[in-house]
Amino acid sequence: MKLAVQSVVGLVGLASAGIHVDINLGGHGHHHGSHQWMPAMLGDARSPCPMLNTLANHNYIPRDGRNITRPDLVNALTSLFNFNPDLANGQFENGLLGNPEPDADYFDLDQLNQHNILEHDASFSRADAYFGPADTFDQAVFDQTKSYWTAPTVTTTMLANSKVARQLNSKAFNPTYVFTAKQNEINLGEVGGLIAAFGDVEAGVVDRAFLEYFFENERLPMGLGWSAEKQNVEVTQERMAKVAATIGKGMSLITESAEEEKKEEESGSAQKRSPHAGLY
Repeated sequence: MKLAVQSVVGLVGLASAGIHVDINLGGHGHHHGSHQWMPAMLGDARSPCPMLNTLANHNYIPRDGRNITRPDLVNALTSLFNFNPDLANGQFENGLLGNPEPDADYFDLDQLNQHNILEHDASFSRADAYFGPADTFDQAVFDQTKSYWTAPTVTTTMLANSKVARQLNSKAFNPTYVFTAKQNEINLGEVGGLIAAFGDVEAGVVDRAFLEYFFENERLPMGLGWSAEKQNVEVTQERMAKVAATIGKGMSLITESAEEEKKEEESGSAQKRSPHAGLY
């Protein structure tokens, strides 16, 4: 599974020997009933966003990844991750950008695969579109990303380092590399969203095991100790903006003295971000 803000967050099923069937559902696309994890079936829609794919795999949005409505996504984000409703509604508005129909009130996950709309180069877990489909998890790409998470608790600095590394790698080897200022703001939101969804948004840290499990399985890390009940701090656009701004600052390769950093914090503070911040 975007900032300043069009965004402030932002989100591979394991092979299964079983058949993808949910007897609690009236139909495969219907999302009421069991939230047991199941991988996507042949023909299901999936996106470049691991978070949205995860929500579909758990049936918090339609399992087939189609006809996702505002209540679907807003209810999932507010109930699972304690997103403020304004922030959650902003995520749905982002999703609508992929639907070419005028005045659409839903979107399908595969509509988000259009390059340079929401999908972008230098992903944490996908190869650039130049090299192949960007909706498919790439283990080699993710191995590079997580190599910068150098302790069991991942900090904003570690996330910033992995973001810098992915952009440099993409710029060096992708002849069609594009990463605009707007895409950077979106991506800062995506990266900050990892902390908002699975970690401590106030402290700016997240368990590395949660992130690795989430990315590699597109599955909520409940078996590792994460739970929605533990997300007891409401994720507002202000909190998201603060985390994303910290990651952005951490990307600089120029060091400052403690006194200079204090002056910058006193004069600047986090800019106000729009609710269109988040997962994609």
